[in-house]
Amino acid sequence: MLFRKLIRTMGLYKAQFISMIIMIALGIGVFTGFNMEWYTLDVNVNEALEESGFADFRLVSEKGFSAEERDKIAAIDGVKRAARYLSVNTTVKDMGVDVLALTVTENIGVSGFYLMEGDKYDPESETAIWVSDKYADANNFKVGDKITLKYKDSEFEFEIRGLVKSSEYLICVPDSTQLMPDFDTYGYGFITPKALEKVFGAEFYTQINVHSDMEKADFIKAADKALGVTSMVLSKDDTVSYSEAQGEIEEGQTMGNILPVLFLAIAILTMVTTMHRLTASEKTQIGTFKALGFKDKRIVRHYTAFALFIGVMGTILGIGLGYFLGWFVMNPNGAMGTYIDMRSWTLYMPWFCWIVLVIIILFLVLIGYLSVKSMLKGTAAEALRPYSPKKMKRMRIEEKKFFKRLGFGTKWNLRDTLRHKSRTFMTLFGMVGCMVLLIGCFGMNDTLNAFVDSFYEKAINYELKINLDTENITNEHAMEIAEKYQGDWCASMSVQIGEDPYGVEIYDTPHDKVRFIDDAMETTTLGDDGAYICERIADELDLKEGSSLTFSPFGSDKSYTVTIAGVTRAMAKTVQMTRTYADKAGIDYIISTVYTDSTNIESDPMILNTQTRSAIIESFDVFMELMVTMVAMLVAAAVILGIVVLYNLGIMSYTERYREMATLKVIGFKDKKIGRLLISQNLWLTVIGVMIGIPIGYGVLDYLLTALASEYEMVLVIKPLTYLVSTALTFGVSLLVGLMIARKNKYINMVEALKCAE
Repeated sequence: MLFRKLIRTMGLYKAQFISMIIMIALGIGVFTGFNMEWYTLDVNVNEALEESGFADFRLVSEKGFSAEERDKIAAIDGVKRAARYLSVNTTVKDMGVDVLALTVTENIGVSGFYLMEGDKYDPESETAIWVSDKYADANNFKVGDKITLKYKDSEFEFEIRGLVKSSEYLICVPDSTQLMPDFDTYGYGFITPKALEKVFGAEFYTQINVHSDMEKADFIKAADKALGVTSMVLSKDDTVSYSEAQGEIEEGQTMGNILPVLFLAIAILTMVTTMHRLTASEKTQIGTFKALGFKDKRIVRHYTAFALFIGVMGTILGIGLGYFLGWFVMNPNGAMGTYIDMRSWTLYMPWFCWIVLVIIILFLVLIGYLSVKSMLKGTAAEALRPYSPKKMKRMRIEEKKFFKRLGFGTKWNLRDTLRHKSRTFMTLFGMVGCMVLLIGCFGMNDTLNAFVDSFYEKAINYELKINLDTENITNEHAMEIAEKYQGDWCASMSVQIGEDPYGVEIYDTPHDKVRFIDDAMETTTLGDDGAYICERIADELDLKEGSSLTFSPFGSDKSYTVTIAGVTRAMAKTVQMTRTYADKAGIDYIISTVYTDSTNIESDPMILNTQTRSAIIESFDVFMELMVTMVAMLVAAAVILGIVVLYNLGIMSYTERYREMATLKVIGFKDKKIGRLLISQNLWLTVIGVMIGIPIGYGVLDYLLTALASEYEMVLVIKPLTYLVSTALTFGVSLLVGLMIARKNKYINMVEALKCAE
């Protein structure tokens, strides 16, 4: 009998049950989905690093390392494996400006690759190359094809023996100016040491890659002692592939601690309020059960089953939604798949998520238990009395003259709001949550657009970037190339400040091809009175305008001290200065890059390759497309959140005020007038929710930018249109739900509603 009663009750209150299940499913779906995203990435990235032997440390020298130096590093106590390594950018013949990073490792177990298709690695081959599978797919290469690479004035042909992935190129970008991989124009390929000797006529490796569990400081001391010189040492944290992947994992963890909490909190609070009102509506039925002789325990089990059903159904649907969200982001063609190139995309859920899900179900059951327990107090006769809202004391504000001048609707809604504080709070909480999500989503889009406009539209004022052979070129020759193509030039070098590596860039910009970004995200020029540091360096080293900074180029025993003339924003952690100031400070440099508008570049042995501005912009367009998709999903979630919360609470309000509205109809109020009373209360709370949500949304977005995107040195930008659209959507949701609830007025049975159980 109670089972049939369970089914009938769920049918009677189907709107509340459906809304609660949706809220629980939405909360659990967002919670599991966000945590699944970062945990899946963590597991799969670590597998990728392990499978291809990602190096823990890299010793770097433009002069190259000998086999003897490699053996000295390998002999360090704590070093497991060491191998010399080389990666040089070459151009692909007949493929326009395509660049292929030609890569060699002495030990395929150190900074190697894992095979996706084709023949296994053959260390004896002099003509084989194993190419990135994504680059091959984007450019219609397959196993067995020939590929011709150009390096300076030399050409060499290889046979593609396999398609591979490598964790060294987990995030495959040519430099820091390109945020997203573009396999149409940039990829990588591995050849053997024997092929390297045949092509270049000699051994030449610019890195020694090392597997070791040592701390960075300890390894640096040991390496410097073994080699007898100060070497540039990069830990895996200093590489793009590792640091950016770990950054994505940390960002996912941070997001998993913020957004899901909001959804779960709203879901659980909605459950608390709704279950209390549901059992209150069933008070007469509970009294009937008691009068018929049903034990309290059995009645409790019956009504607790409602909460259990909601919890189990919501959890099942939520897990399904979570897996969908995880798959949407974490698949080879999804948002993360276009950024990170790894073999496995298996979804994993963190162990603690299962514990949280069990706790949530138990907590929902506890909510149901406490809700019905409060209705079982007293005798059966007392329980048979219908639930009536608590009596309201006369408010002090009602004694004021201005209150008496208020309209009937305003007075009525104000009294109802204060009488049902929990429902009012939940409605307000839902509106604030909706507004925070909308401000955050649209604000992030505004911020990224401003970032693109500054760093890509304003700062990049050239059409082509020419990379020069810094091993052999002279500054005189580099200046001739710059003058020939009416371009600006840059000399970049890696330096040591303390124990950490940084970059130094020296510019000569007579043709305004390169511009710089100030703290307000506007273009500025570099003065000749000092060096300029990016904000991250200023924060890390506690420097400001007027401070002194000393750095030492790697591979050199010289050190230079410069005066800080200002702080700029930059894509990489760099110190920037003009040619004039660098010459004044006596800094030795070699010009490495020329920026020009000319696209017809003649062959020159000192030109390694070129990179177009359009390729850089296109890669970021992909990033923006992914961001727009994510924003659209979160906006949809915010709208669903607002609709479900407001509808659920609106139905609750309608049920609680059923007799009051019946009374109003009896005394002559029209359905439209009563509907306006209901809608106006929602709109009041929406106004307050918007006012509270705007500053909270701004603060949350500011925190997320600081915590998740500090490496990009973005400035928080929220346009007026964002506030208007967010407000309009929130009010639209409130008005839509209000209209849906108001339509029920026509179905009020005045006689039934006004019957008194006593």
